[in-house]
This record gives sequence, C-alpha cells and structure tokens, in this order.
Amino acid sequence: MSAPEQFSPIAVLGAGSFGTALAILLAGNGNPTRLWARDDKQVAIMRQERCNAHYLPDAPFPSTLEVTADLASAVSGVRDILIVTPSGAFADTLASLKPLVSSDVRLVWACKGLEPGTGRFMHELVADEFGPTTPMAVLSGPTFAKELATAMPTAITLASNNEELSADMTERLVNSAFRVYTSCDLVGVQIGGALKNVVAVGAGIADGMGFGANARTALITRGLAEIQRLGLKLGGKPETFQGMAGLGDLILTCTDDQSRNRRFGLALGRGIPVEQAIAEIGQVVEGAKNAHQAVLLAKKHQVDMPISNAIFKIVHEGADPVEQAYQLLGRDLKEEGQ
Repeated sequence: MSAPEQFSPIAVLGAGSFGTALAILLAGNGNPTRLWARDDKQVAIMRQERCNAHYLPDAPFPSTLEVTADLASAVSGVRDILIVTPSGAFADTLASLKPLVSSDVRLVWACKGLEPGTGRFMHELVADEFGPTTPMAVLSGPTFAKELATAMPTAITLASNNEELSADMTERLVNSAFRVYTSCDLVGVQIGGALKNVVAVGAGIADGMGFGANARTALITRGLAEIQRLGLKLGGKPETFQGMAGLGDLILTCTDDQSRNRRFGLALGRGIPVEQAIAEIGQVVEGAKNAHQAVLLAKKHQVDMPISNAIFKIVHEGADPVEQAYQLLGRDLKEEGQ
C-alpha cells in the first residue's frame, strides 16, 4: 500500500500572498511543500528570512516548506501541483510545466479568473495542454491570505473531476482551523470565483461614492443574481452559487477592505484614475481584467449582466461611475428572481 498522499511532496507555483498562505498551510499540515517563485531575489530573501516579508511578514515558514526559483526542481518527482498564479499567467505556466512532469500529474489551481481575451475557464486550458481526463481541481471560496496564513478559521470549496484527487487534496488541506467542502462543479466554482471580483469592484465604487449600506447590499444581491444567470447557462449547479464559492466569496470580497478588488473600486469611487488605482494596490486586480471576460461571455451566451457591463465601461472605457450607477437604478423594473 502506498504512503498517504499528504506525506508526498506537493509543489505550489506562485509566491504571492495566497500562494504563500496555501504553502504555509500545506507544510504546516505535514506535507513536504515546495514553493516556487520566478524572482531569484525574492526567493533568496524568503530563504534567508523564512517568511514572505513582502506579502505575509507575520507568517513564518514551517520547516517542511522549501522555496525555489527553479521550476524543474520544484516539480521534480511531484505528482500534485497547486498553481496560484494570476489567471493571465495560467496558460504560460501550464506550457512550462508540460515537459517537466510525469503522465500521472494532478493539477489544482486557486486562480480566480478567466483566460484574457477568450473568457475560457482554467479547466479548459488544462484539458487542452494535458488532456481532458487529467485529474484536476479548483480551490475557491471566501479566503483572505493573511487570515489563512495565521491559522484563523477558514472554509473553502474544492471542485474536482476526480474523486481520488478530491479526497487526497482534502486530506492535505484540512486541519482544526481549515475546512474543505467538496464539489464536482468545476464550472460553477470558477464562475463564482471570477465574477465575484467584478461585483466587488462595483461594491467598492458604490462605497467610495458614499452611497451607503443600502446600495452595497442591493449591488451584492443583484450581482449574485447575474453571476448565477451566467453560471447556470454555462452548466453550473444552483447550489454552488448559494455556497462558499458563490455567495460566501461574494460577501467576503465585497465587504472587507482586505479585498484588493474592493479597494480598487473604492479608489475609483473617490475619483482616482484607473491606472493610478491599480498601481496603488500593487498586486493584480483580477476584477478589472475579469470584467472584460464577463462581458464577452454575457454577449456570447445572451445573458443579461448589467453590473458587469457597467464595471467594464468604467474600468475599460472611462465611463463616469456616477452616471453608470444611476443608469443601473433607472433600468426597467422586474420581478425578484429575474
């Protein structure tokens, strides 16, 4: 009988805040963990300080966490790989991995986005590069990196096409402060993770303009309605959008200033230009990118998504946030649930 999966090495690709937090969680649970970052200088500093001082200075690395800038070394002899890069870098990461891994590789990602320019899902990119039967999973849900890295209570969704991978990853991840809910709805979980960022930008804009709690709550509620409309059209399951990867992640990202998407929206609502707001955040703002993909998908599948469309116009076409807000309020009246 083979050794339990949690004691075999796992590679985490991407040493941003969330990738680092997941690597700390995995290593702290007893998994020999290799954290890969592109930047040699960043890796050298993390090795010396035994923490990611730039993103998570108060979260020391467990002894079972190694850091490397060598991708081949990170994935050598590793079956399970967790990708936590920006969604725009996902396809390139897969292409770089392909010649380095064995045929029994299992791929998990925590990227919350869609492919730029096409709106394709991450699982479609994995299928293209590695084949549709490759064991794969997406990790998504209401999780801020700082709270995860410091072992504050957290729950998340893991959706997979493979029961063995789902069970093994759950065993790797779960501890007394971290709970995993499993799913087979790859599409729904990814839609929830990508589009909640777009709605969070809108919630930030509304708060930045001083619209108050009533407007924020209405925007969250109607934002969930349009996420679900698109998700169901694409084959997602209704329960996904009411769960951790849907409603849970949406509430978290729209209401707490740890969310970079909400902070980006707050800046826009206060009149700060888009490029300046992104520069001040200092990290990838997925909601700004995903707004474009949301509009592409809505048009392709003929789904009404007025909030996403308004955020797209503000971020990518320079539309006035106040004007867009009142256009949303002036839309034709409809029944709840539509």
